[in-house]
Amino acid sequence: MSIVDGAVRPDVSEMVREAGEDQRVLLHEWSTKRLQLDDDAARCLGETLWVSVAPDRERGWWKVSTRQWVGAFTLGDLRIIVRPKIKPENLFFLLEVGLPPEAWQAEAIDYATNDELLPALVSFFARTAETTLARGLFHHYRHEEDDLLALRGRIDFVRQFRRGGVLVPMACSWDDFTADIDENRCLTAAIRLALRVPDVPHDDRRRLRRLLAALDGVAEPAVSTALDRLDRIGYTRLNAHYRPALRLARLILANCTLQDQHGDTAASAFMVDMNELFEQFVTSRLRRKLQGRLDVAAQLRPHLDIDRRVQIRPDLTLRSHGETVGVADLKYKLTDGDSSTADTVGPLGRHGDYYQLLAYTTALKLQEGTLIYCADVNRGDPHRQPGSPAPWDRSVSSAGEAADHHCSAAALNVSTITVQHLGTKLHTVAINLSGSPSDIDVQITVLAEHLVQTTHTSVN
Repeated sequence: MSIVDGAVRPDVSEMVREAGEDQRVLLHEWSTKRLQLDDDAARCLGETLWVSVAPDRERGWWKVSTRQWVGAFTLGDLRIIVRPKIKPENLFFLLEVGLPPEAWQAEAIDYATNDELLPALVSFFARTAETTLARGLFHHYRHEEDDLLALRGRIDFVRQFRRGGVLVPMACSWDDFTADIDENRCLTAAIRLALRVPDVPHDDRRRLRRLLAALDGVAEPAVSTALDRLDRIGYTRLNAHYRPALRLARLILANCTLQDQHGDTAASAFMVDMNELFEQFVTSRLRRKLQGRLDVAAQLRPHLDIDRRVQIRPDLTLRSHGETVGVADLKYKLTDGDSSTADTVGPLGRHGDYYQLLAYTTALKLQEGTLIYCADVNRGDPHRQPGSPAPWDRSVSSAGEAADHHCSAAALNVSTITVQHLGTKLHTVAINLSGSPSDIDVQITVLAEHLVQTTHTSVN
């Protein structure tokens, strides 16, 4: 067993407090634990987005339930750390930064042993950004407009004619070849924020300072502005090498909030939404696998009704030659099966998710749709004999086997229900994230084949 594998501890909470130190609580996502808290701490904790708090029978004790967010946050002298159920290296894999698994092995081991996600992520970002800028600072043309005493570039005749005959200053427009562009500005904003994160190793902190020196002269936008510009960046062969660093920069800017306390900089919150992470990962991977066969569009907003007053928003819409041929919805948490479905081969989704998917298929005139879940790696099966394979180890996919793949052991667990009177087929797919990154990638490949086959059926 590797260091990383061994670091995925049983789902227990730990409370450690020594003299002069903050109270530290260790939890896991989608779990509930009893904690001893005073009323004020429980109230503040319950007001956060990341956990829910309910009183226990015993006074002074509270039931704290985590959700899909992982990371850490601080409330007064209370430090809450929420770890994911999946292995640390698979969490970094879901970041989908476009790098091989070996690139984040050191940070995955560090996160497995130290519990704190943010310092490990900053270390990964520092090394990735250093490799990116080692190829040279990216320069590009940026359009500029200004009123100048001497002509530069071209005269902006529309603005100039509005001056009513005034010759100077002249309305000029030009393209400036500069490093002060959105790619470098967003990196600068993320680096400055990362430098304020405590507990980052000294070597990585020195890397960040060197990167900031290399970006000297590049403007630093506000966090909100940087996030908006990151979403607008289009990647070409000229700036494609910036993509991994910018994806990590976006993660840091979007999820990290810092505050100063008594002159020392301390992390206030860094929480990652696993729902969003899972959706972005599957969407990105499917686009890559289906390129040239199907177009994968995310978060389109067609309408349910004829009058176009009720909008729907499926997670994935599959299109071919401009025509919608398939639909899928992504759900990070797979519900536990009840006694009525104990003998069912394959996963069953939540009833509300089926209703939602049926609305999508009906509105889009499709005969099939797919729910894509994340298999709960900690979910027990009371009917499974000790030593027998887990439910997600049985491949029941109607999409066929990936015979051309070297890893034929990939199990894509699929079940199908058929809607009465309509004949619409609703598939449920469970992706198991407990294996290696290569195992997960093969499952995505089989999922892509499943979507191709079901959409082929839909259009026929």
